[in-house]
Amino acid sequence: MSPDRSVAEQLSAADPALTISEDELIRSRQRSLSFLNPEVTYLTVGGPVHNFHRSPAKRHWRSFAAAGLVAAAVASCIVIGSDLVEHPENMAASPPTSANTLAAPFNAGKSSLPGRTVTDSFGNVDYYTTVSGETSAEVTAAFHLTEKELAEFNGLQPGAPLAPGMKLRLIPAPGPIKGAKGTANVDGNGIPTSYTIEPDDTLDGITYRFGITAEQLAEANKVPYVYTKGTTYFVRAGNHIQLQKNPVDSTSGTGTAVNNSFGRTIFYTTVAGDSFDSIGYKFRSTTAQLLQYNPSLAADRPIPVGTKVNLIPGQLKIDGAQGTFTADTDGIPQTYTTAPGDTEAQITFRFGLSDEANLEWANHPLTGTDRVWYAFTDMRTGELAPGQTISLNVTKPLHK
Repeated sequence: MSPDRSVAEQLSAADPALTISEDELIRSRQRSLSFLNPEVTYLTVGGPVHNFHRSPAKRHWRSFAAAGLVAAAVASCIVIGSDLVEHPENMAASPPTSANTLAAPFNAGKSSLPGRTVTDSFGNVDYYTTVSGETSAEVTAAFHLTEKELAEFNGLQPGAPLAPGMKLRLIPAPGPIKGAKGTANVDGNGIPTSYTIEPDDTLDGITYRFGITAEQLAEANKVPYVYTKGTTYFVRAGNHIQLQKNPVDSTSGTGTAVNNSFGRTIFYTTVAGDSFDSIGYKFRSTTAQLLQYNPSLAADRPIPVGTKVNLIPGQLKIDGAQGTFTADTDGIPQTYTTAPGDTEAQITFRFGLSDEANLEWANHPLTGTDRVWYAFTDMRTGELAPGQTISLNVTKPLHK
């Protein structure tokens, strides 16, 4: 058994939400930085750059931005002691648009029609109640559906007259569809709240059936991303996933953020109304991760206003990143001195560099064709030689 196969099997066995092939593990470790593309869009995670502010997500039936998994799947998990902890990846490359995919509906925000609406936790309109004189053409135009879709969702004939007071579904009718054949839970208003994934389910099928975007699905589950490529990540049979967020205080999320040189938020100072949920949704970090990175916090107590919350392991030494580091006056890591057994992937994760390419960019050689100047004890596993001081800051690189 090769070292990479062993690691891949351990990761897959330890975390039922992750499947990674040996080839992907090898490719993720061999990835090199050939250029820095200023046109690439980075997402804040989970997510899943944490301080990236997006416009309200909109659901499009005919133009869905589907997906590809970030190549460094192995960096999405770390081992702390004997526990596998999901990586709250902060900066994932924007997934490419894929043609011929199911699309999520464009029903976000307020309706231009006067009837009553029922929205989900993201503001997507899932139901609309008609008023006197409204036609199906007016409803479909307002919610960017076709008359065929509206008819299918509600068991109507296309173009049939609408009676006042009809509660129309703007998402597919309940029940299995191709790509989303599992069982869903709904609340008292008919909003889908959670779902158990079945074999052969797809991300497109799930987002289509429940009228949400992939980004909204990632936010609801406090993960960096949910798209797939080559193997499965997140969309895996048996996973019980959330389709909605819990209510959070409207004043939450407005605290001060501190970013590292790669644009990732690594510290956040809380304001009134902040909670583990509000921080988790904004920065794609689970409560377990926040508690692990912030030993002074407790799950059964509110987070005090003015608390500087760590969003990365940082001070917490983890397997594969056991060395020491320096930081500036804001606490932003600047340099790191490697310890035996340290790897690029784990150093990248511990200090919120998001991708090994960022570590490489901060430590690019002055001459030659090597991708980095620092030395390895094992190139295949990405293990670095101990005792080397490397840069964690792209604005203060160490080029040798």
